[in-house]
Amino acid sequence: MASGPLDGIRVLEFTQIIAGPFGCQNLADMGAEVIKVEPPEGEPWRLFSQFMPGESKVFQSLNRGKRSLVLALQNPEAQAIVHKLIPSIDVVVINYRPDVPVKLGIDYETLRAIREDIIYVDNTAFGRQGPLANSPGYDIIAQAISGLMVGEGKAKPETGTPEIIRSTAIADYGTGLAIAWGVCAALYHRERTGKGQMIESTLLQTAIAFQGSGVMDLPAADEMKYAKMARVHQLQDEGASYPELLAAHNPMATLGAGNIYYRAYSTKDGAIAIGALSPTLWAKVRGALDTDFMGMADPEFNPLDEAWAANALQQVAGIEEHVRSKTTAEWSEILTGAGVPNGSLKFPEDMIDDEQVNANGGVVNLEHELSGPQRQVGPVLKMSESPLAAQGPSPVLGRDTDAILGEAGYGTDEIAALREAGAIA
Repeated sequence: MASGPLDGIRVLEFTQIIAGPFGCQNLADMGAEVIKVEPPEGEPWRLFSQFMPGESKVFQSLNRGKRSLVLALQNPEAQAIVHKLIPSIDVVVINYRPDVPVKLGIDYETLRAIREDIIYVDNTAFGRQGPLANSPGYDIIAQAISGLMVGEGKAKPETGTPEIIRSTAIADYGTGLAIAWGVCAALYHRERTGKGQMIESTLLQTAIAFQGSGVMDLPAADEMKYAKMARVHQLQDEGASYPELLAAHNPMATLGAGNIYYRAYSTKDGAIAIGALSPTLWAKVRGALDTDFMGMADPEFNPLDEAWAANALQQVAGIEEHVRSKTTAEWSEILTGAGVPNGSLKFPEDMIDDEQVNANGGVVNLEHELSGPQRQVGPVLKMSESPLAAQGPSPVLGRDTDAILGEAGYGTDEIAALREAGAIA
């Protein structure tokens, strides 16, 4: 039984991989009925690292609480099914290339002609305009084009090859949240005005939005940036290597020489991170670490001064050695007692059993009809009056096809004929 602030809202999902599925999973957690349209073979993420036929862990983590409708969308009869469903649908989410929806008869203008107040989310890699409008793109491409990869500032020492952000598909997951946010805003707008609309989200816009001031241009504050980028562009014109470009892009890399306040340290049995971003906290860090070295808080701070930087590196090395002399638990007690924000480094696989996560309801228990019991990361929000909840596990491919068509008015013989014609599976 659905629950949540979007109970009663119907979503028709034409998405695959991460951004669209994650966005629609968030809508399902809010109580929306999400009908995921898949091709007869299933969407690609079903087939990625399958642990059993048609099921992968990554697919199950992104598609809980949905219904599965299998349509061969190249078939005109399958397109007619979509058109018959649309009057009962509030939201359509799609993440095909901009040229594909028109070919399949599921573009905004076509569907709006059937239901005028439809809310239509068009998620693309780069947007509908510009030279990359019809280009396919994935998270790694968005990382590269947006500057995120350069901002990470990492290259393999032996080859100079750029290192990607490996811990998560940051543009994909961020865009998924943007999709859910946009849908909620559009539903509110429709409630007030009676009007639907098209929402456009892109991996590129999410990726540059996450970089904030790094992308922002502010002439009053950016004299050093302009000089730096002039040098970078000069090196690009000269055919410089990626490591050379990185060095020019971050001439203040020696800032790390003075950083004792906002970083991670190795301990005797692991590692711990501290975060101090105010003069008051800086003083607490120095007290906890038993040092007079001021680092970035030094009024004489100048990492471009070779003497200052050399002394700073020596001081920081001594502090690091001191931190390595105690265990993580010992440092956690010391830092917490001093009022310094800190946290031990953990592995993502351990977070499902983490006491803090579970104390706040951050894990949900589900039973999948094929693969059995599982625990997943729960809804990203908590709401007191309209609580979110996982509405069930991910669907088996095509599980709900007949039921959805029956709800749309198709009879048993019609469904059989559609299957015989290859429109459904």
